[in-house]
Amino acid sequence: MRRFWISVLSGLMLWGAWFALIPLPLPQVPFEFDLKSGSTLRQVAHALQTQHVLWETWSFIGMGRLLGRQTHIKAGSYAWTQPMSALQLLNRLTAGDTQQNEARLIEGMSFSQVRALLESNLQLRASAPTQSDQDILQQLNLPYAGPEGLFFPDTYFFNPGDSELDLLRRAARAMQVRLNQAWAQRAPDLPYQTPYQALIMASIIEKESARAEERPLIAGVFINRLRLGMRLQTDPTVIYGMGSRYQGNIHKKDLLFDTPYNTYTRTGLPPTPIAMPGQGAIDAALHPALTKALYFVAKGDGSHQFSETLAQHQQAVQKYQLHHALLTPARQQERSEVAHP
Repeated sequence: MRRFWISVLSGLMLWGAWFALIPLPLPQVPFEFDLKSGSTLRQVAHALQTQHVLWETWSFIGMGRLLGRQTHIKAGSYAWTQPMSALQLLNRLTAGDTQQNEARLIEGMSFSQVRALLESNLQLRASAPTQSDQDILQQLNLPYAGPEGLFFPDTYFFNPGDSELDLLRRAARAMQVRLNQAWAQRAPDLPYQTPYQALIMASIIEKESARAEERPLIAGVFINRLRLGMRLQTDPTVIYGMGSRYQGNIHKKDLLFDTPYNTYTRTGLPPTPIAMPGQGAIDAALHPALTKALYFVAKGDGSHQFSETLAQHQQAVQKYQLHHALLTPARQQERSEVAHP
């Protein structure tokens, strides 16, 4: 009798070793396997059997329990491109070696663009499609007047089952960390009272700059104008304040139409950011170039001509805008990239 049980035990050990190490077939390549949160070892085994990866379940369940892995199963979306053993499979399921999806938030995006991007991502669980911006701010515990600029632009990876609120929460936390770090290391004597004001400036720099190397100079111009009490007179804030009225062009009447974001009619910073600034714009806002320039005008190639005096600026406008007809005739005399006060 003893020999019988020894034989049985030996047979089970051999079977277990063979089962744990022999490669399992994949029904197709790549083989994708979605695992919901809270799935048990038994449910996983049955799902793998249903999809013809396992031919029976009890060996897989027994191996998982013997190794103490039955409570370590990680939810997610898995993708495998080659056969693996049952032990390798169990290791990946308990390590959370998932195929992650991604969403990319791009510098300069408005919050409405961010919401549209996330809501169109079919891999994200829609949890706030009908909620207002203020509802979202409340759920994310963000005590601001609006959501603009509060989320750090980056590529975010997520698992199936994550919602757009989960991703926004991570992006808001990333922005807070980045902004606080930059604020702690800011240049002295800047005309900001709070990190939020620096964020507003960073968002303007982001929308004004096409070239990274010019961001500190653009920041320096705006800082100089703030210190002198000059209006910023920057088109991106006007465009933001126009909202749906903006159809691709701004005219003199738009520059004269007062809104909280019209920096041609109001001094100081607008009340909120106007877009999502990236790290470069944040750094520029808190470490502006030391310059005497008060004006800049687009050259037409993505760069700008910076000027210290109004006379120099007007010459640059003639050279780069009027001469090259970068503006329509009706607007050539209406404004330049940063007009005189």
